[in-house]
Amino acid sequence: MEERKLVDEQTMRRMLARLAHEIIERNEDITQLYLVGIRRRGVPLARRIRANIEAFSDMQVELGELDITLYRDDLEERFDMPQLNQTLIPFDVNGKVIVLVDDVLYTGRTARAAMDALIELGRPAAIQLCVAVDRGHRELPISANYVGKNIPTSREEFVSVRVEEIDGCNEIAVNRRGESH
Repeated sequence: MEERKLVDEQTMRRMLARLAHEIIERNEDITQLYLVGIRRRGVPLARRIRANIEAFSDMQVELGELDITLYRDDLEERFDMPQLNQTLIPFDVNGKVIVLVDDVLYTGRTARAAMDALIELGRPAAIQLCVAVDRGHRELPISANYVGKNIPTSREEFVSVRVEEIDGCNEIAVNRRGESH
């Protein structure tokens, strides 16, 4: 199966602007709203959403970066030697509305690990989840508050959300597992 590109750069830009509008509409008090990108691709996506929120609302939004490596329930299966990245949360999470931002929602395990990591830092007033892609196949009862695109997939397919900062381009593609992505 050849790779199928489903979202190009222009469509991704519009999608992230729409997500920013949805976040603003749902959260009346933007001053209590904080974005946290889940490393890796959630961080650049969160930066873009923040830029959009700030442009649309004339309010500044704090941004954090969350490494969930040690909170994964498949740590032993996936990593012989896990590579730890830095968590940068330059604000107190207590009493704040935290919007976790990630690239793909699949089984729900990454979102659960992110919530565990975040709650270890304090007690947010609320945690919301924003994802670029919801591909289904949940193993945990987790759903996103904000979804850029629902992409029905089989378990044999892989969804790639590519961002300029990491991948050199902005797009979303689907291919079969085992094929280059």
